[in-house]
Amino acid sequence: MAEVGASWQLMSKARKHPLVDVQEPNLHRDMFPYDEVPKTVFDGEVVDVKPAPDIWITDTTFRDGQQARTPFTVEQISTLYDLMHRLGGPNGIIRQSEFFIYSDQDREALEEVRNKGYAFPEVTSWIRANPKDLELVKNIGIKETGMLTSISDYHIFLKFRKTRRQVLDDFMKVVQSAADIGLEAIRCHYEDVTRADFWGAVVPFTEELMNFSAKSGLRIKLRLCDTMGYALPYPGVALPRSVRKIAYYLQREFGIPPENLEWHGHNDFHKVHANSVTAWLSGMASVNGAILSLGERTGNSPIEALAVEYASLTGSPNGMDLTAITDIVNYMKQEVGHAMATNYPFAGERFNITMAGIHADGMMKNEEIYNIFDTHKILN
Repeated sequence: MAEVGASWQLMSKARKHPLVDVQEPNLHRDMFPYDEVPKTVFDGEVVDVKPAPDIWITDTTFRDGQQARTPFTVEQISTLYDLMHRLGGPNGIIRQSEFFIYSDQDREALEEVRNKGYAFPEVTSWIRANPKDLELVKNIGIKETGMLTSISDYHIFLKFRKTRRQVLDDFMKVVQSAADIGLEAIRCHYEDVTRADFWGAVVPFTEELMNFSAKSGLRIKLRLCDTMGYALPYPGVALPRSVRKIAYYLQREFGIPPENLEWHGHNDFHKVHANSVTAWLSGMASVNGAILSLGERTGNSPIEALAVEYASLTGSPNGMDLTAITDIVNYMKQEVGHAMATNYPFAGERFNITMAGIHADGMMKNEEIYNIFDTHKILN
């Protein structure tokens, strides 16, 4: 990966990507006719993606996960953070966890978990692209924050009612201020990237960010947000819905290292986990998720599924304690009052129980016939 990245960086020096500051929004109506099911468009191009050399998970349970439910109490956040620390293990497979910082309770919860002194998950924050929000980050002394940078014309034109240039200039002002206050890193959350004009807006904005990073020394990460679950994992799918091509072209054009690329998915079309794994396999080191797939509407990538997938892909849990999944489930049900389907994978109370008579006969003879793995040993 490093060798390929080096050659891409040499290519990128000669490339310029001016912003296409259109007067009318590009809503990709060939893919997204609002009165029909979205269309899967193939362009015949299959890109040669390579897996990230190292992969990990980041958490948004206490940010996106809370947006879809009654907010957690400080005590609940503290306990769940302990369990997440145990699940991720000492090697930081669950690398970071992000927090709101707006209310007194938000900040109390952040301080509660930060005072535990765990190396992982590292505590980060989430803000809007607003100077006042950045001031909150400065006041609490966080090293890294995520910042909402909505990138599709659906948001730029229909929500903000501005031009691309106006909105991206607003974003850059806050990024510059982040460097001024001494942040070590800022994550730009490309909201709705899978409906964005990739070459006309995403790539030009990324070029501005990478140029500023090189000049200022501020580490800039990109979180690619499949906000509405439109992303597709298939080879040959056209941009902006292709997970593979988003990863490939951002790395080809700018040499962005895998550790600075992160995927954030939603499950509106039942593809959140497939897309997340595709992101890992396409060169993004980081995948963002939430416990039990909490999150807006249909939820984010389930952290428990990502943890098991990590062990499957790498051949080892690498210090993760997968029995913490069962303890998280029990706590969420008993103390938080969270309801889940009984057949929810790895977590539902009947996920490894067979009901058909012919299957039950097989289980009684040898449980391995109809059990995915030793669930007693691995998940307790």
